[in-house]
Amino acid sequence: MNILQLSLVLLMQQGQDTNAFSSMNHRHRSAVKKTDAFTLHKNNKKNSPFRLFASTMDSSTTETASFTTVAAVPKLSQRWRKSTKQVATLGPASSSKEMIETLFLAGADVFRLNFSHGSQEQKLELLNMIREVEDKYSHPIAALGDLQGPKLRVGAFSDPKGVMLEAGQTFRFDLDEAKGDKQRVQLPHPEIIAASEVGHTLLLDDGKLRMTVTKTDPSGNAEFLECKVEVAGKLSDRKGVNTPDSVLKISPLTPKDISDLQYMLQIGVDWVALSFVQRPEDIEEIHALIDQYLPEGAFRPCVMAKIEKPSCFNGDSLEKIVELCDGIMVARGDLGVECAPEDVPILQKTIIDTCRKKGKPVVVATQMLESMIESPTPTRAEASDVATAIYDGADAIMLSAESAAGSYPEESVTMQQRIINRVEGDPHYRSYLNSNAPPIDNTATDAIIGAARQISQTINAKAIVAFSLRGSTVLRASKGRPMVPILGISPFKETARQLSLAWGVYPDLPKTGSFGYTVEEEEMFDGSNQPIVEQASDDFDMVLRNACRAALKKGLVNDPNDLLVVTAGIPFGTPGAANVVRVVPAAGPSCWDGICRVD
Repeated sequence: MNILQLSLVLLMQQGQDTNAFSSMNHRHRSAVKKTDAFTLHKNNKKNSPFRLFASTMDSSTTETASFTTVAAVPKLSQRWRKSTKQVATLGPASSSKEMIETLFLAGADVFRLNFSHGSQEQKLELLNMIREVEDKYSHPIAALGDLQGPKLRVGAFSDPKGVMLEAGQTFRFDLDEAKGDKQRVQLPHPEIIAASEVGHTLLLDDGKLRMTVTKTDPSGNAEFLECKVEVAGKLSDRKGVNTPDSVLKISPLTPKDISDLQYMLQIGVDWVALSFVQRPEDIEEIHALIDQYLPEGAFRPCVMAKIEKPSCFNGDSLEKIVELCDGIMVARGDLGVECAPEDVPILQKTIIDTCRKKGKPVVVATQMLESMIESPTPTRAEASDVATAIYDGADAIMLSAESAAGSYPEESVTMQQRIINRVEGDPHYRSYLNSNAPPIDNTATDAIIGAARQISQTINAKAIVAFSLRGSTVLRASKGRPMVPILGISPFKETARQLSLAWGVYPDLPKTGSFGYTVEEEEMFDGSNQPIVEQASDDFDMVLRNACRAALKKGLVNDPNDLLVVTAGIPFGTPGAANVVRVVPAAGPSCWDGICRVD
């Protein structure tokens, strides 16, 4: 009988920067019986937490075994400890690979590509840099493409400096292309004129001026509006118009947006953010366009709806929007213009709670650390604002101009991570999450996920490992907000990237297009630079060992007896099916109490 000898050494250096993998050969010749057990060798924990040597031989033969050491990266270990994710917008201040890498190391999990500025080609360059950083650290990084959406603006004035409007005066908006004056100006959006009614409010220049509609076109042709100026101020060329009381019969996608969407699908962004969402039908529209333009064989991106219009809260619109999309962004910029300031915090909590109930990731955005555009430190109010979003249970918090165009992009990302770590270490945070925990759905998958969460808490496991094809099982685990990290493992790198946005989820970047490594390891890995995982006896055994390897690589475990709670669906390849929960030691699925056995 031929010799079967499996060798695995898991070596994690503590307190050192070991961003490299090393291997060494060990000659072992002996005659032992087939029933000999795996023997666990622990070194001095100050230097090397653990390593494992496994040997099973026929008594008549001997063979050479090899040791492989796998080193974690301690300086990044905190990177995988926070649960709330960070989205950083890229721009002039963060357009180099070096800065993107710096922001990733500082805590950024997702990078936002704002298609409102710059060319499409510039976005591709940024995406390529993101992928290079991803490859370097073997950790999935999501790219979020943000569509501009319609920009509703007034026309031009005769005086380039604009006009000063006084409170109580009448001001007219019409379709006439003639330059405006103190009495009127063009409003080149007939949809606004048609949707406005007497008593409706118009906000101009980000809410600096407010007017009330006093008269509409009696002919029904929607050619003009007459308004009373309620809040005076200066109005100049191309200032924005907001319509908080009206639902406009306008698509959220302009011709530019459709062109940008096609480009996003071609280059492979992971998330697409849709601006100017007013109703559920807007989400259906972008889904239809993705179906139409998605290249053959390309991976479908997730759709994120930006909630920035009061109409999203009419009736059950918010619930339907959340149901139709894959994630939500609380876009507090326009939302703060069109809603009363005192309403925005309440609406933010309402959106977050709705998303948690539906198990959809939610991002809180806009002006989180606004002062850090020019200052190395935030105001106390800004720090409190970021903390509030975290306490509310948001999956992620976002930086806009702070990281895109500010003077302190790295400091802004670092400050967000510091606030995240501080809040998540506060006992109040866990109590708030538990008090708002959504009910568990009556499905087998949710029962398994709920059991895994309870088991992880009972046995003080280091992580929950969830295997998933398209991410639905991992998102269900995230929905319950467990007390330990969630290691998401998918055979698709695109799914792994999309999961980077979800609360508490740290996905593994697949290298083989499968849940685990195949027996042709020599063809896939350079033994001097990459980890070697022992050959598995069957598919489930293989993916369990891969889970242990991934947990070690991210620093989630540091002792061979650390426990992982694993959920999976058998047979593999069934989307959304989780029907197995298993507790596995970090040393491997066959290793318990220092002894690893094989039959």
